[in-house]
Amino acid sequence: MIQQIDFFAISPPLVLALAAGLVLLLDAFLPARPRTRSGLGLVTLAGVLTSLGFVVAQALRGGAPQSTFCVPPALAGGQAQSAAMCSFVVDGFTLVFAGMVLAAGVVVVLMSMTELAGGAIPVGEWYFLLLCTLVGAVTLPASRDLIMLVVALELVSLPVFALTALKRYDGRASEAAVKLFVVSVVSTAIMLFGVSLLYGIAGSVHLSRLGEVFSGRQAPTVAGAELPAVVTVGVVLVAAGFAFKIAAVPFHSWAADVYQGAPVPVAALLSVVSKAAGFAGLILVLVTGLAGQAATWAPIVGILAALTMTAGNLLALRQRSAVRLLAWSSVAQSGYVLAPLAVAAIARGAVGASMAYLVIYAAMNLGAFAVVMLVSRTAARNELDDYRGLALRRPAAGVTLAFCLVCLAGLPPGLAGLFAKVFVFRELVGGGAGWLAVVMAVNTVIGLYYYAVWTGRLFAPVGGEASPATYRPPVTAWLAVGVALAAAVLFSIAPQLVLDMTALSAFG
Repeated sequence: MIQQIDFFAISPPLVLALAAGLVLLLDAFLPARPRTRSGLGLVTLAGVLTSLGFVVAQALRGGAPQSTFCVPPALAGGQAQSAAMCSFVVDGFTLVFAGMVLAAGVVVVLMSMTELAGGAIPVGEWYFLLLCTLVGAVTLPASRDLIMLVVALELVSLPVFALTALKRYDGRASEAAVKLFVVSVVSTAIMLFGVSLLYGIAGSVHLSRLGEVFSGRQAPTVAGAELPAVVTVGVVLVAAGFAFKIAAVPFHSWAADVYQGAPVPVAALLSVVSKAAGFAGLILVLVTGLAGQAATWAPIVGILAALTMTAGNLLALRQRSAVRLLAWSSVAQSGYVLAPLAVAAIARGAVGASMAYLVIYAAMNLGAFAVVMLVSRTAARNELDDYRGLALRRPAAGVTLAFCLVCLAGLPPGLAGLFAKVFVFRELVGGGAGWLAVVMAVNTVIGLYYYAVWTGRLFAPVGGEASPATYRPPVTAWLAVGVALAAAVLFSIAPQLVLDMTALSAFG
């Protein structure tokens, strides 16, 4: 039976895949020159922007969600609900995540063009692997069956191993790549075990079918008293697999070492794109496929959120390395994003609050990483003391980093972070999780300390005979900083724009 493929629906990942192939061919046949490095970067940037253009076109098109790779009614037993058994669906949820991932991809590509200017890293392989990661990250929120979810998630993860280790003769990069590989393999194995249990119970990999079975609207393929226990094990294993991907406690220990050992653009990629893909998959599985089992996973998610934000903030207090501090801060931010999902079965806007926080966090974090990359060119150790007086020596970079740190802390004038936390607080209180709101409030106060200490160093006078840095960043570095800063400022001025967009695209 031949199915028609909606190429407009799959155009964003398709464009990225074609761009990845083109980059690999150009790298193979063009001579190794500085112009070639710049040209490959521009081709990659054009591919990401074109894909983003298709996402915008899909959003402007409106109407009903677009679906493709669906199970024909004849093969689904002729049931009425079988029309919803599709593997790829483009709806508001998909468009928000895809747009965020591609916008972040633009910043990461600009950062990569700066990182690769020295010629120590293979350019063609870098951009090919980066585009492959973006293909997986754009495909994942549109995935509506367990197989496509796992494949898309691995397409996000696998290229990052190589990206981390592409910095040749760097022991820390190799160590970080091995740690990331081992953690990812373990998490994938755990997730696949849980997926196999869910498939065995429901008799289908489609999330729509899983939702019907686990909510009691359809009979499972496995009958008997053992069903609740098997379902619980499957739910816990799948949640644990995604917890590895988003660096949630107790699966967080890899984050700081990997972020520090990887090139700064890869650390930014892990903190935003990879994390967004993990949250997209987790939301899809829990809210769409396992909504009927909310009594099982909601308390687990609440406890994980509380532990994650607490551990991330406490560990960030001890850091002197800028990248390690951002790594543990990223873990804490994962806890804030995870918290509303604990009340997703009760609070209708919980998923929208998580998505809104993730979108605002992406802009703030990318801005911070872009400035950190600039400082890393002149400060080998890249510690907090290296940022002393940055706002006086380089006002543009210093003020940008200060604004992003203030946003992450949730203090004025960084109103984006403040409103993001308010969105989450409102849903937690409305959903009856007051204890989790209290934990988040305490952690917000803890986070104020290390963000304020770092911000204070930016405006502190430089003592001694500190020589000014001679490194002049290329235009691409300032473009990356400018794009991230513009997004953070926009979200601070008009936070309701993000909330409305995510609320309309959320489901549940």
